[in-house]
This record gives sequence, C-alpha cells and structure tokens, in this order.
Amino acid sequence: MTEPFVPIEDLAKHFTVSISTVRAWVRQGLIPKETYIKVGNTYRFNVSKVVEALTSAPKDEPEKVEPTVEPNAPVQLELDLNPDKDI
Repeated sequence: MTEPFVPIEDLAKHFTVSISTVRAWVRQGLIPKETYIKVGNTYRFNVSKVVEALTSAPKDEPEKVEPTVEPNAPVQLELDLNPDKDI
C-alpha cells in the first residue's frame, strides 16, 4: 500500500517549520517535484519521500579560495602624505 499524500500544513508540522518555509523549500527546489502533487494552488506531499530527499541532499561546501599572494610575502604600500593635493 502506498503512503497517502498529506496537506502542506501536515508537512510543516512534521518538520516543525512554518508553511511559508515549506513553500520556500518547494520554490528553491529542495523538495523535488516527484515528492508532491500540485492541483491548482493546493499541494499534497508524500512525507517519507520528502524526508528522504531532504536528508540525502548533498550539503553545499564552502568554496575554497586560493590566496592571491604567498603567505608571509612582503607587502609594499604607497602613502601620499601631501595634504595640499585634491583627492
């Protein structure tokens, strides 16, 4: 037997979040289309498939930023100490 599809309110209660959070997850693609049915403006969700999709989603890893200068490299600064010069 297949699991019933539940209203957005029930899914929000399951995750202890607001309904607007669930809607944001849908807009952002965090909840895949194959886990819900939409008729008009009404959504019905398969809870176990949504749980699986959210828990198996790869976490975004921060981008590794390579330094543009070598560590401990000398830095040269130029200072203009002429107060009469317009900026």
